[in-house]
Amino acid sequence: MATHRLEPTLWYNALGSFPPVLHCADGDTVITETIDAIGYDRDGVARAQRPNPTNGPIHVEGAEPGDALRVEILRMTPTRDTGWTFDVLAANVVDPEAVRSLPPPQRVTWLIDRQASTVRLENPPAGLEHFVLPLEPMIGCFGVAPRGGQAFSNATSAENGGNMDYRGFGPGTTVWFPVAVPGALFSLGDCHAVQGDGEIVGTGIETTFEVEVRLSIEKGRKLVWPRGETATDIFSVGNARPLDQALQHATTDMLNWLTSDYGLSATAASHLMGQVVRYDVGNVFDPAYTMVCRIAKKWLPARRTARP
Repeated sequence: MATHRLEPTLWYNALGSFPPVLHCADGDTVITETIDAIGYDRDGVARAQRPNPTNGPIHVEGAEPGDALRVEILRMTPTRDTGWTFDVLAANVVDPEAVRSLPPPQRVTWLIDRQASTVRLENPPAGLEHFVLPLEPMIGCFGVAPRGGQAFSNATSAENGGNMDYRGFGPGTTVWFPVAVPGALFSLGDCHAVQGDGEIVGTGIETTFEVEVRLSIEKGRKLVWPRGETATDIFSVGNARPLDQALQHATTDMLNWLTSDYGLSATAASHLMGQVVRYDVGNVFDPAYTMVCRIAKKWLPARRTARP
């Protein structure tokens, strides 16, 4: 198993069957530096256009349609001392009559203390003078090429992943994507220093990172939606609009996961889910919303299969 360093000179604003910029073997590790959501690098130089330029695609040898691509997020190291957000809530997350009272959105700067692993506003408004947040890195946009020669904008998300903006996609998390094209064609970008649930100001704290991931193939593991696992939880991801459809996708995938891999009947899975499921909001700003159906591992029976 090798380690590759990807130094991109070309970025895409969609996930699709573009020519791969790197070939790697099953189980290899890739280290790469991302640029921010509007295309600026660690030195503040504009390198690409918005939205959410991603590094890749990466061709994983042996990945075929019907497999799953396992992505282990090993490390995310900030490479810049600043990030940015918008400063008011997005119009679609408040009551329509409240939109008129919101000021026009402005882009504001956040200061990243890489030694202390904290983030704070450069010019905080009254009441937030001592507002300091812990650094909580996450990948906002990543996934694989969709089927049928399609290319999906990095402004949105679908079965293949994309701009899900789920704050759980950070170091220590493993994510599985359904492979739809040979080589999977994996890409990543749009990394955030911090983000609340929903990305409700339209951004996380947008900045640049050095990201290290391990890419592995699980042969014959047919998925419909992305799945994830942390040290404490498993979760299914649904991407759609309206929000209830995203929730339905995530819930159905979790039901299927519990019945196929954990050997539960539909009734047993329903009892379990009905009492211990937790729902997380990934994104309610983009064209497709993201909902996450999550269960703590402590409630799970032993796996019937070796697959997570």
